[in-house]
Amino acid sequence: MKLFTWLCALTAVLLVSCNGNDANNGGGEATPEPTKSISYSVVATYPHDTSSFTEGLLFYKGELFESTGEKGESKLIKTDLKTGKPIKSIAIGDQYFGEGIAIINDTVYMLTYQDEVGFLYDVNDFKKLGEFKFASKEGWGMTTDGKRIIASDGTSNLYYYEPGSFKLLQQQTITESGNLAFNINELEYIDGFIYANQWQAPYILKIDPAKGEIVGKIDLSAITETVKAKYPFALELNGIAFEPSTKKIYITGKNWPELYEIQLGQ
Repeated sequence: MKLFTWLCALTAVLLVSCNGNDANNGGGEATPEPTKSISYSVVATYPHDTSSFTEGLLFYKGELFESTGEKGESKLIKTDLKTGKPIKSIAIGDQYFGEGIAIINDTVYMLTYQDEVGFLYDVNDFKKLGEFKFASKEGWGMTTDGKRIIASDGTSNLYYYEPGSFKLLQQQTITESGNLAFNINELEYIDGFIYANQWQAPYILKIDPAKGEIVGKIDLSAITETVKAKYPFALELNGIAFEPSTKKIYITGKNWPELYEIQLGQ
């Protein structure tokens, strides 16, 4: 009788346990799916100036522009893609550490790292047009969707600014699989998505700005390993440029000897 009672009690406990788990599974939040891996292939390779501590990279009206960092070495540069040689360049001042750039309406916007100031330049002759302040404590990457300027500060946040006034319009937190993203760096807006370098990592993150989520990740470890084998002084991957007229994507890194045209998979 005791055995029968014990077995009944055990059965009841098991049933309650099972039903409880089912209830939790049914009513709780679903486990976030892992970030989708995006494949790529290298289409072409171009030379890149190893003295360039790349912080920003973009195409504007068919021409390649780059911004570089490090105090005493920070520059805004227009570069010849095929040779890697500068066509035009300007130093931003020895006291500043240059960061990302964006160009809209023939005006170059350039961030600095920790000085809480940015600079405006005419895209044609690099004449300095003025300065601006930004909302975050640090300046990292920058891009534009054609209407707004989008900037990062190395956290999980993106900042949307009004061109001209640089008035803050929106601050957006980015997540990955339900967790806060981190180390968001250089940015590029491509066909409705924001692509971002992740500082000190060989990844490019694909961000859906409508959801504030990382929806894809490109692992460029193979390229970074190849680069560092060729040039031991090369640092991390940084720099994404999209040429709208050709739909081509280019990537490079800080002090890299090469710049790569890549094609993304699905």
